[in-house]
Amino acid sequence: MILVTGGAGFIGSNFVLDWLAAHDEPVVNLDKLTYAGNLRSLAGLAGDARHVFVRGDIGDADAVGALLERHRPRAIVNLAAETHVDRSIRSPRAFVDANVVGTFTLLECVRTWWQTLPAGERAAFRFLHVSTDEVYGSLGLADPAFSEATPFAPNSPYAASKAASDHLVRAWHHTYGLPTLTTNCSNNYGPRQFPEKLIPLMIVNALAGKPLPVYGDGQNVRDWLYVGDHCSAIRAVLARGRPGETYNVGGNAETRNIDVVRTLCRLLAARVPGRDFTAQVTFVADRPGHDRRYAIDATKIRGELGWAPAETFESGMAKAVDWYLGNGDWLASVQSEEYRRWIDLQYA
Repeated sequence: MILVTGGAGFIGSNFVLDWLAAHDEPVVNLDKLTYAGNLRSLAGLAGDARHVFVRGDIGDADAVGALLERHRPRAIVNLAAETHVDRSIRSPRAFVDANVVGTFTLLECVRTWWQTLPAGERAAFRFLHVSTDEVYGSLGLADPAFSEATPFAPNSPYAASKAASDHLVRAWHHTYGLPTLTTNCSNNYGPRQFPEKLIPLMIVNALAGKPLPVYGDGQNVRDWLYVGDHCSAIRAVLARGRPGETYNVGGNAETRNIDVVRTLCRLLAARVPGRDFTAQVTFVADRPGHDRRYAIDATKIRGELGWAPAETFESGMAKAVDWYLGNGDWLASVQSEEYRRWIDLQYA
């Protein structure tokens, strides 16, 4: 059995679904069910005995300790996190609580429990921490891509909180011997993503006839990674990664934000005839401290573990658009009154 934290969120729910599609090994899924956690994303597992959902917080030491004692997982995949840069700018304390204090509490619970295991189980155990390329800071257009040796230089409260969590994971390996693994991924997209992030937000607004807000001049560059490819990378690192190591995961798809939006407009127009979605594109005031470019050098994971993304930017985007168009009930269910107020405030 493996324990997945944050398994009702975007990447977490996709990982749990992909894991159980490929393995019979059960999953204990611990999620706090904040605004970004949604059990509807896991509806396909209803009645599946291999999936045990527990509502709880990685910052609750008693709850985490009880889960470890009861289920005795052979591995933990830590996906629990606050992840939206814009929210971190408005409410940074929540990111420190979840990403720094929460990760510390989880690590301490795991370390205490892990040290009681028989020698063979201790050696086989893995703690995989999922992080972001934003810990590395911002690149110029001509700079080489981020490698695992790139110094950390986080520029947002979100990125700083994730950098701190990465440092904690590294320290718990080097100080206590906990067999940890860390992945730093580029921008994920695909099914089940909460629609405050760029791609699902553009789809929601486009279909509703609302403006498609693009920060600044739209020239900010990101390396886009289809979530299914990210899930396969996590599985590869969990199975074959070397304890104490970090692996960068990228999609080989550097694209300007404005081109992401234009691609979405084109894909939507092909599926919803008679609509000119590009007319809805609206440039808005830039995000404070907006990083100009991220890019991932995935040489290490490709060379050591044989992983590479299966989707191109075009094929992944087409899959994402088709999923959202085919899952209107899911989209409607996550657009709460709180969500609508937040979007109105953010892009006023």
